[in-house]
Amino acid sequence: MSPLNLQSDCANCAGLCCMVFAFEKGPDFAIHKPAGQGCPHLDAGFGCKIYGRREEAGFAGCLRFDCLGAGQRVSQDYFANQDWRETPAIIPQMIELFRKLREVHRLYELLSLTQALPLPDDLLAERERLMLELHPTEPRSKEALLALDEVDLKTRVDRFLSSLRTVVHNVSSPNKP
Repeated sequence: MSPLNLQSDCANCAGLCCMVFAFEKGPDFAIHKPAGQGCPHLDAGFGCKIYGRREEAGFAGCLRFDCLGAGQRVSQDYFANQDWRETPAIIPQMIELFRKLREVHRLYELLSLTQALPLPDDLLAERERLMLELHPTEPRSKEALLALDEVDLKTRVDRFLSSLRTVVHNVSSPNKP
């Protein structure tokens, strides 16, 4: 199984993080913006007009967000680079797919971080099962992603990560009982 690409690629995304989320005016955002509406700083090609000065312009929240590659996957793989501004009917489904896929990528990233740990065979197998479920060998259809129970997946990943306490303790304190 090839690893899941968790790198954001804004050039191949339809500005989803700038549309999907609501902004609350405050220290992270200079404006209030409802979810599902594009940021006024998005240009025609989904680039950011204030990219180099987001923090100074009051958009520090943008600097802290990483879609972990979910944005370009939703834009390209599920919507063939359709423009949500030209086809607003796709916005609700695009939001839901982005939300689910971002969580899938986040869980996959957490499991990937455990690859440096010396896990026993049963935990190795469980991690591989979970990673394969998050990133199947065949691409997941739009319908399959919409039907995905990410809450159940999160619960199972959390349970797996909690089961690593002893392993992490032994790695960090090899000479302590």
